[in-house]
Amino acid sequence: MSELSWQKSSFSGGPEGNCLYIATAPDGTLRLRESDTPDLILTTSPQSLVGLLRHARASTPGRRDRLTVRVGCAT
Repeated sequence: MSELSWQKSSFSGGPEGNCLYIATAPDGTLRLRESDTPDLILTTSPQSLVGLLRHARASTPGRRDRLTVRVGCAT
């Protein structure tokens, strides 16, 4: 596998140092990992991740506002 260009989430980096990273693979799938377990990588499609985020947002009390989700990484 070619080297991936990992980008840190803008919501990461609190005092605990817990960071979420995302990268786009050459085949168009997305790869996600956490800073505390960088060897454990989740692979998903952009569409599946958008669906998960929309569901999580709609399931959170007080967060039923419209969600705009943009998923992807600059390569």
